[in-house]
Amino acid sequence: MSTTRRYAIVGCGMMGREHMRNLALVPDTKLVAIADPDAGSREASLALAVELNQSIEAFADTAEMLEASSPEAVIIASPNFTHHAVLKEVMPRGLAILVEKPLCTTVVHAEEIAALAAGYPALFWVGLEYRYMPPVARFIERVHGGETGDVRMMYIREHRFPFLPKVSDWNRFNRNTGGTLVEKCCHFFDLMRHILRDEPVRIFASGGQDENHLDERYDGEVPDILDNAFVTVDFAGGARAVLDLCMFAEGAEQQEEIYALGAKGRLEVQIPAANVTWSPRDKSGPIVEHVATSPDALAAGDHHGATYFQLRDFHGALVSGGSPKLSAVDGLRSVEMGAAAQQSIATGLPVEFDFLSSGDSIG
Repeated sequence: MSTTRRYAIVGCGMMGREHMRNLALVPDTKLVAIADPDAGSREASLALAVELNQSIEAFADTAEMLEASSPEAVIIASPNFTHHAVLKEVMPRGLAILVEKPLCTTVVHAEEIAALAAGYPALFWVGLEYRYMPPVARFIERVHGGETGDVRMMYIREHRFPFLPKVSDWNRFNRNTGGTLVEKCCHFFDLMRHILRDEPVRIFASGGQDENHLDERYDGEVPDILDNAFVTVDFAGGARAVLDLCMFAEGAEQQEEIYALGAKGRLEVQIPAANVTWSPRDKSGPIVEHVATSPDALAAGDHHGATYFQLRDFHGALVSGGSPKLSAVDGLRSVEMGAAAQQSIATGLPVEFDFLSSGDSIG
């Protein structure tokens, strides 16, 4: 039986074209069509398809593309604020879906989609690909193997460049993105839940827009997206996690650093250095493990190879009928945590949760 599956992509901006490049690396995938209302994005995608030796059709309308191309799987990489509407258009067809993060820009919409996904007849996967960076995946493997002992403290630092330009500058406003802590940081809230294998009970955050985009105007409006924040998360099992975000730190040597600290010592991973460093409390360290990533996967996107490895697993689950490794519940929780952090900054108050009573499993 053939393992080849037909794919289509909705949204062919920067992330959609990253999916095109990475699909070309996954055996037995056939990209047949892309859809995007922006003519420039369609033209760029068709040019990329020629480079990748992909024979595809381009459409301005999603429904027209689905009717004409008959894909078996759809990757949704359109702007954040369109995810809810695109999902409502695609899900009635029962196709396999990989929807990029964030699942939706509002908690209400994310809850609606998660409820629909609970009974969905096909594979439904949320693209929180940071779990798939090979150094991060190795770090998680070692934490889950008990190297640190029970994790008491976790720290995630992202010091990076400002948000990049997007079509029509849609990512300059909270109403389109869900807010920086939803748009950008849902990845990190997902990592916290996944690494700790626990649910948050309280979030308190402080942040602001202090440097970036303040001199920009769009139809007279000044962008309102946060460019820095500290977020503290208390988990049900007693662990605490901190997110340290700065988006005017493009000179930093490491873009991401993650630490897990327990009774036995501290484990750390750095991106892009791709080093996992173990510092035991007996001072016999530090011991550094370098985790290599395929050059082809590194070259195919901006997420340290994660997009390729996630697509490989998605395709494997599609062929085998397996379950998603990143479920709609994972997507919902990451949106809820990001929205709570945004709310905490706006009000100056902590936000409390009671997720464990829902009965949903932790991804």
